[in-house]
This record gives sequence, structure tokens and C-alpha cells, in this order.
Amino acid sequence: MNALISGAPSAGVAPPLRANAKRTPQRVLPGFRLTLGYTVLYLSLIVLIPITALFFKTFTLTWEQFVFAVTSPRVMASYRLTFGASLIAALVNLVFGLLLAWVLVRYKFPGKKIVDALVDLPFALPTAVAGISLTALLAGNGWLGQYLEPMGIKLAFTPAGVVIALIFVGMPFVVRTVQPVLEDAEKELEEAATALGANRLQIFTKVIFPHIAPALLTGFAMAFARAIGEYGSVIFIAGNMPMISEITPLIIIGKLEQYDYAGATAVAVVMLVISFALLLVINALQAWQRKNTGASS
Repeated sequence: MNALISGAPSAGVAPPLRANAKRTPQRVLPGFRLTLGYTVLYLSLIVLIPITALFFKTFTLTWEQFVFAVTSPRVMASYRLTFGASLIAALVNLVFGLLLAWVLVRYKFPGKKIVDALVDLPFALPTAVAGISLTALLAGNGWLGQYLEPMGIKLAFTPAGVVIALIFVGMPFVVRTVQPVLEDAEKELEEAATALGANRLQIFTKVIFPHIAPALLTGFAMAFARAIGEYGSVIFIAGNMPMISEITPLIIIGKLEQYDYAGATAVAVVMLVISFALLLVINALQAWQRKNTGASS
């Protein structure tokens, strides 16, 4: 009775909640701070610290030395070959990677699983093995080159050979990026467009392509980035002739072998900045494409 008179809560009765009481939000994932710290530490050790060391080594050069290291005629020629061949290879993979993904998703044929497994072969195959195989195929005494060179078509030890090698290593990136998007595409929309009288070209351009465009851009970016840094499969088939078929990674290796570490890092920084800028542009295009697709839907 005294407890009731004094306003104290009696046994078995929950105390009233205060209006200004703060509740601690329950996190969906426990240990968020620990996992975030581990992620930042891992990225710092694997990515940020090596890139920072690259820049700091480059800063040991004066501005004149840096400009000379990254703009010499031989280096400029390697830029043109590396980025030009990578762009051509990525565009080729964009078209034929889409076709291959379309065939694997939309059609059934004997040996389909074997073809699907062969798409991943450049992932598992050592790049040196790929380069040797392409050279044995396309060289003047190779299986295919012995018939092409008499006709005036020389592929090995030329920039064309570099493009072929980059197409080989970059194809899986486009196929494996577009393939799951095509599998998840709603076929009911295609059927509805057909019922409304749309032809096949209109169905692809108005229904299918807007859905897979972000995946295509992602595959293109991944294939392009892989091609820029490719080394093992290219050096065997390129011929490595200065000013003609010498790629930029080989320039960097050559400077390292000459103990010109600052010059090697300077060229590497230029490639890093250009590659990063191109990837930012492609990511911006992806975000714009997703925004427009979401707005139209």
C-alpha cells in the first residue's frame, strides 16, 4: 500500500517508459566496426600503400625529368599502341561477347556446356601459354600464318597480333558480365512487344538493350582495363619492336632492368592516371544509364 501511495512501481508491474529515453539502434550485421576496420586496413595494404609508394618514387624526379621520361618518342609510341589496341580489342569483345552470351542464354545445342566452359579458359590459362599458342598459330611458319603471309596478311609480330592477343584475354569479361543479366531478363516484356507489333530490331533496341546496357559497359570497362595491363600474352606475339609493336608494360620492364626505377614509376603513374580517368568516365556513363532506365520504367 505504501508503495502504491509513494508512486513506486509494485512487483510484477513494468515501469513506465520515459518520453526522452533513447533506444540503441540494433545493427543488422554485428561487428560492423570491426569488419569496416578490417576492410580499410586490407585495402590500404593491397591498394593504397603501393599506389602511394608509386607516386612518392615518381616525386624524386624533377618536372623536366618527369616530362622527358613520359613523353619520349619511344614511350609515346607505346602509349598509342597500348591504349589503341586495348580500345579496339574491348570494342570487338563488346560486340562478339554479347553475341556469345546471347547464344549461350537463348539457344540449346549439342556441346553447349563445353562451349560455356571454354569461355573461362583465358581466366585459367597462364598468359605466357596464351602468347606462345597464338604465336605458334599466327607466325609465318605457324598453322594459320603459313597460309596468310603468302597472301600479304601478317599478324604475328605486328600491332594486329597485339590486338588479337588482347581480344583473347578480354573476351570472358564481357560474356560473364552480360550472361547473368540476359538470364534474368523478363521475356514477358519481349512477348508483349511482339504482341504489340514490334519487329526483332525494335525489341532489341527498345526492350533488351536498355536492360543490358549497364552490364555491357561494365564488361567493356573490365576488358579494357585488363588489356591495358596485359603483358604475358602480348610480348610473345608482338615482336617488341621499338616504335612499332612495343607495349607500355614492356617499356616499364625495360626501365626496371636498367635500374631506372623513377623513370619506370613515372610511366606507370601516367598509365594509372589515364586508366583511372577512363574508368571514372565509364562508371559515370553506367550511373547515367541506370538512372535513365529507372526513370523510364
